Amino acid sequence: MKKLSVRTRVLTGAALVAALGAGTFGAVSASASTPAAAPAAVAADATDGNLMQSTHLTIEAATKAAQATLDAAEKENQRVSVAVVDRNGNTVVTLRGDGAGPQSYESAVKKAYTAVSWNAPTSELVKRLQNAPTLKDIPGTLFLAGGAPVTAKGAPIAGIGVAGAPSGDLDEKFARAGAAALAK
Repeated sequence: MKKLSVRTRVLTGAALVAALGAGTFGAVSASASTPAAAPAAVAADATDGNLMQSTHLTIEAATKAAQATLDAAEKENQRVSVAVVDRNGNTVVTLRGDGAGPQSYESAVKKAYTAVSWNAPTSELVKRLQNAPTLKDIPGTLFLAGGAPVTAKGAPIAGIGVAGAPSGDLDEKFARAGAAALAK
């Protein structure tokens, strides 16, 4: 038997490693391109108590409420910002009226969030601070008049917040006008 040169052995070994590598790569690539079977969907029965349905305000309804709020403020020559948040406190619509102060935008969002979180007008929540002053420390809230909840079947579905008028009473009056527009 003839002995192979070092060069031949190295080249043969390299070719063998390359062939094995290519085979492994091909197998991995083939399995990657073949989609795995998706797990079967589990059907949930709405009567089994594991599900909860909730009502949400549409973008059209939120916009209608925000515009009605802004219109009510403009009729009284007030420059405000208005925010409408959903049941979870996520901002759906914000409108900053002409000439509204720079702080009014964020304040309106926080008032709307506060109103929906406690399902109460923020003017009522201000009174609760007397018994529980640390409520004001909850992130994202603002305990000043100007926020009104929107409810359906007794449950909160949205919050409307207004900021920028000279008093919280006016802010809240405008927020209630926006909520009332949804009943029409």
